Amino acid sequence: MTGSLLVDNIGELVTNVAGEGEGGPLGIRHHAAVLVEAGRVAWIGPTRYAPAADRRIDAEGAAVLPGFVDSHAHLVFAGDRAAEFAARMSGQPYTGGGIRTTVGATRAASDDELRATVRRLRVEAMRQGTTTIEIKSGYGLTVADEARSLRIATEFTEETTFLGAHVVPAEYADRPDDYVGMVCGPMLAAAAPYARWIDVFCERGAFDVDHARAILACGQAVGLGVRLHANQLGPGPGVQLGVELGAASVDHCTHLTDADIEALASTATEDGGTATVATLLPGAEFSTRSPYPDARRLLDAGVTVALATDCNPGSSYTSSMPFCLALAVREMRMTPAEAVWAATAGGAAALRRDDIGRLRPGAPADLMILDAPSHLHLAYRPGVPLIRQVLHNGVPQCRP
Repeated sequence: MTGSLLVDNIGELVTNVAGEGEGGPLGIRHHAAVLVEAGRVAWIGPTRYAPAADRRIDAEGAAVLPGFVDSHAHLVFAGDRAAEFAARMSGQPYTGGGIRTTVGATRAASDDELRATVRRLRVEAMRQGTTTIEIKSGYGLTVADEARSLRIATEFTEETTFLGAHVVPAEYADRPDDYVGMVCGPMLAAAAPYARWIDVFCERGAFDVDHARAILACGQAVGLGVRLHANQLGPGPGVQLGVELGAASVDHCTHLTDADIEALASTATEDGGTATVATLLPGAEFSTRSPYPDARRLLDAGVTVALATDCNPGSSYTSSMPFCLALAVREMRMTPAEAVWAATAGGAAALRRDDIGRLRPGAPADLMILDAPSHLHLAYRPGVPLIRQVLHNGVPQCRP
């Protein structure tokens, strides 16, 4: 689709450009229009001054926001774990052990079967406003299966993460050091060409801090950025390890000490955020009946917070950023504005991107039009399909 596109008659435009319009960091403009050319935002201003364009979308007074940036998702897998979910709802605790069930199914699946799952979930997410998504490996746990998982992921996103250190697979249960050696050696060599990031599940029952540090250092040595699953199941050293290694984000952050929050806050940047982002995943707490992270403590300490879905078949089988946003407001003491920012610009920060999560001239034209007059309705009307239309690189996507 070529030519210019004008989205006008916008009742409330969230730009996420601080100091623009009103609404603090949301940079809200009213009665606005956005001109798109060559897939990028070319102009933003009042509707009455909008330039002519080849095509037009009338927002009819609705709210327009940047597309969601989901910075933590596990989409390359086979099978499901619905029975495990039912067992948890009956009182069984979540331990992370069910990951091995998905590993078996994923290894047995064909490339086309894995690709079909990723495509289905990517379309689901896009329909709900997600224009950028990170995709991890981690359900193959062999050299060949990790490499193919990432190869398939690259067909759907440029934000791919090598998570060979998800859990120690059953065949290495008595030889964790040998598995770490394989992750750092042939597995990393096979996976790195398809990955931008490296991640480790630093948690009891997964990888201890020494193994996590060694694996992440190996990833850094070949040019991969660091991410980290940390402090999900209980207090631990993961958050402070992430800060030590300059991680872009530490994810989950369910159980934090004052020292953990101080460590995150110590990565403060000149723009008022932090270099290491705390990415919160409330879908996991919802699905595992675990305590929710306290976002308020992080925000009040000046830590940059992102929201993401953690979409995976075991502990958070949702692709809905609006659902996670509503949970963050209801359960994690975030304001609606803070949650919107965290799900857009916050996710971009967790990926160390400044070109997405905001609407300004020169940025990719990734945006959503709501069936609502304000961003407040995303939390105010949970469970309601409020995404009317999504543009990705200026191209209208499938409607909900």
